[in-house]
Amino acid sequence: MRNKWLTIVASAVLLGVFGVRIANADVLEDVKKKGVLTVGSKADYRPFGYLDPSGKIIGFEPDLAADVAKRLGVKLELLPVVASNRIQFLQQGKIDLMIATMSDTPERRKTVDIIDPDYYASGTNVMAKKSENLKSWDQLKGKKVCLIQGAFYNKELQEKYGVDGVAFPGTAEAYSALRNGNCVAFAYDDTAIVGELQKPEWSDYDMPLDSILPQPWGLAVKTGEKAFADFMSKTIADWHKTGFIQELEKKYGIKPTKFAQEMHDKYAK
Repeated sequence: MRNKWLTIVASAVLLGVFGVRIANADVLEDVKKKGVLTVGSKADYRPFGYLDPSGKIIGFEPDLAADVAKRLGVKLELLPVVASNRIQFLQQGKIDLMIATMSDTPERRKTVDIIDPDYYASGTNVMAKKSENLKSWDQLKGKKVCLIQGAFYNKELQEKYGVDGVAFPGTAEAYSALRNGNCVAFAYDDTAIVGELQKPEWSDYDMPLDSILPQPWGLAVKTGEKAFADFMSKTIADWHKTGFIQELEKKYGIKPTKFAQEMHDKYAK
């Protein structure tokens, strides 16, 4: 009985020790010790994260990740993620940091620590033939505009701007309808349009309007990683202060955004 009791006590002590270690786990310290920062990034979302001819992930967000690694004095490892697994990869510890075109929403803040301030934002815009000579959203009133079924912006485009929406189940169908002249424009996420316009087959098209309905993007760390969260908050603020975000917009052919300019003005004071 005495030996059995000692075994139970010893087990409890060990559990307590390891429990403390787990509770005190510090991703930022771990990254510095191992000398590698693993960042989850898109690999299929030009120009924010995509593959070059050699298969290497490059783009706007990989450049942000590279800057973080440089500030920490460690090597960078990029792991491709998609919308369906990026949060899980972070929660499971497969990645240390997630920079993957993720909109900052209250629901997502319940599952991971999204860092303030937001680093970027997407909005709604249209892709149209240059010959349409679109200058304002008002010009689309009463005209057929391709939409994606269930998109959050459909209602506002129809009610506020009076577009005659033609909804499709996916982007392939919408792009085809636009090319065939079934719609004068395709309303979609402006960051996705930027990537599409970089393809040679769309040389006669552009994204002529000012984006509306901005959706801020947040990068994230695992819940409870305060030291890493604080470091990233200061890093993002510096990106805005120095104009690094705007430099990347220029580098990747992205139309200057109101969000980036406003954040630069705010943090450069």
